[in-house]
Amino acid sequence: MIRPIFITGIGTGVGKTVTSAVFTEKLRADYWKPIQSGDLDNTDTDQLRGLVANESSMFHPEAYRLTQPFSPHKSAVLDGITIDTDKIILPRTTNQLIIEGAGGLMVPLNDKDLMIDLIKKFNADVVLVFQNYLGSINHTLMSAEILRLNHIKINKLVICGRRDASSEKVICQHLKMDLIHIPIFEKLDKGTIQEFASGFNL
Repeated sequence: MIRPIFITGIGTGVGKTVTSAVFTEKLRADYWKPIQSGDLDNTDTDQLRGLVANESSMFHPEAYRLTQPFSPHKSAVLDGITIDTDKIILPRTTNQLIIEGAGGLMVPLNDKDLMIDLIKKFNADVVLVFQNYLGSINHTLMSAEILRLNHIKINKLVICGRRDASSEKVICQHLKMDLIHIPIFEKLDKGTIQEFASGFNL
C-alpha cells in the first residue's frame, strides 16, 4: 500500500488547499478531506475538483460534513454530533492519496482527539505548509517540534505565497531541510495548476 500524504499547516488559511491541488495534479493522486467544517456549498473538495485537470484523480467524500465554520469539535457540537475517529476510514484506492487536514496539528476533533492523531492513525507522510507573516517562524518551528515529539517526520516543507529570505533561512536552518515554494497565483484555475505542476519538482 502506498503511504498517504497528509497536507497540514501551521494554521488556517496558509495555503493547504492550493498545495493539495498542486500535489494532486503532479502525482495524479486521489484527494480526500476527512472533515469539512462549514461552506458546504463550496467545500475544499469542490475547489479541488475545479483545480485538478487530470482524469486519474478521484475525489473521495468527506467522513464528516459539518455545517458551521468553526473548529471541528465546536462545529460537531453545534450540529449535535460527536466526531468518532474510529469512523474516519481511509478511502479504498490503489492510487496515491492526498489527505488535507483542517487547520493546524492541534485542532481538536472531540474531547480527546486532535488533528495530529489522524496523521498517526493513517501512518501518513507529512507535508507542512506555512506562509510568511509576523509570527510565522514561531508557528512553523512549534509545529515542527510537535511533529518531532510525536515521532512524525516532515516529508516536505512548503512555503505558500510571499517569500521572505530571512524567515526562510531561520526555518530551514532549524529544521535542516530545504523548502518548496508555491506562489499565490493571479488566476487560480485548472490551467494554472496544471502548468505549475508540470514543472514542479517533489
